[in-house]
Amino acid sequence: MNTILQHRFIWIGFSILIGGFNQPIRAQILGCTDPLANNYSASATQNDGSCTYSNATIAPVTSVQLGSALAETSGLICWNNCVWTHNDNTDLNLYALDTVSGAILQTIPLTGTSNYDWEEVSQDNNYVYIGDFGNNGNGNRTDLHILRVSKTSLTAGNPMIDTIHFSYSNQTDFSGTGANSTDFDCEAFIVSQDSIFLFTKQWVSNKTSIYSLPKIPGNYLATLRGTLDVQGLITGATYLEDKQLITLCGYTQVLQPFLFLLYDFTGTDFTTGNKRRMGVSLSFHQLEGISTTNGLKYYLSNEHFTQSILDFPQKLHTIDLSAQLGNYLLNPQNAIEVLGGEPFSIYPNPTQGDIHIISTTPPIRFEWINAHGKVVDKGIIMPQETAIGTDKLQPGAYLLKLQGKNGQIQTFQVVVR
Repeated sequence: MNTILQHRFIWIGFSILIGGFNQPIRAQILGCTDPLANNYSASATQNDGSCTYSNATIAPVTSVQLGSALAETSGLICWNNCVWTHNDNTDLNLYALDTVSGAILQTIPLTGTSNYDWEEVSQDNNYVYIGDFGNNGNGNRTDLHILRVSKTSLTAGNPMIDTIHFSYSNQTDFSGTGANSTDFDCEAFIVSQDSIFLFTKQWVSNKTSIYSLPKIPGNYLATLRGTLDVQGLITGATYLEDKQLITLCGYTQVLQPFLFLLYDFTGTDFTTGNKRRMGVSLSFHQLEGISTTNGLKYYLSNEHFTQSILDFPQKLHTIDLSAQLGNYLLNPQNAIEVLGGEPFSIYPNPTQGDIHIISTTPPIRFEWINAHGKVVDKGIIMPQETAIGTDKLQPGAYLLKLQGKNGQIQTFQVVVR
């Protein structure tokens, strides 16, 4: 090959190489991806857990008093169309409650067990798990364990129970600390795939540490996975694994209850996503249990608290977190359905006022659908109009369904502030 030909081949190869480098690289943009956050970044494509939120307080939608048998209700799960709970004293029963009235519908004794300090109940598809791991007396229990009960046997009225024993991997000092003076107390846990995750109730630091252990019977060292500054005492947890959502409940040392939301995290590294703390307007209520089936409607329970002239009976509450979690749970994308025709466009979203419509096909029929699937407002936008008012809507997440004159339908997920 002559010299000129060699140079041409070298230049062609170099050009191809440089051209490959010049192709656009679509890198992930880290940032806050929650539109409800103070520091939301519209350009972010990957949540980095940096979202910050304004202070907020949630009020219960309903509250009903529970019977005297449940004065020390301590954990909740939703199963078989009931809310199930237990006490944290010597009572060996599981109780199924009516979700509206709180009335006891069924009582199942777990005979052959003991209740030193049952503090939480959780579940997976096959088992109910009960945590006998309350440790606030002196912080030095060496018999921490979780009961595992077959759901099939519970339904048959003949509970089959085995036990998961554990200790904390970083607890080396078992000398007594005195009452309410330890960071190795626990009242909350969840079950995920092959593991159990504990959320400790830390009386000294007012934080919670996350520990993991296998969910099959045995004796284990619970491995420390991380710590969250929750500014209070965690007493309950509920988990929607397919939604990457954990909601914790607790209270401060002056009995001001709160919720702590963890969502949009990576795998089981629950500290990597959004972290939002909200107060609950139930002063002097000792919240102990929390459960949900959809991440929007929650059940909470508090045990009986009395001191001096204060007397707050045990209750079952419901709260609605549609305004806080609807945007995340319903759909993170704006347009989720297009059936024929040219799609509409809307702005702004989230909104504190009108939603403006860009369309070439008025008149347009519209429906506002809330997080429970109910149509809460509807109407028609005439050709001379360009916006839909939101004055009839409470703050929260909605589906806005638009239908043009040619039959095209498009649905948007909209947050109303």
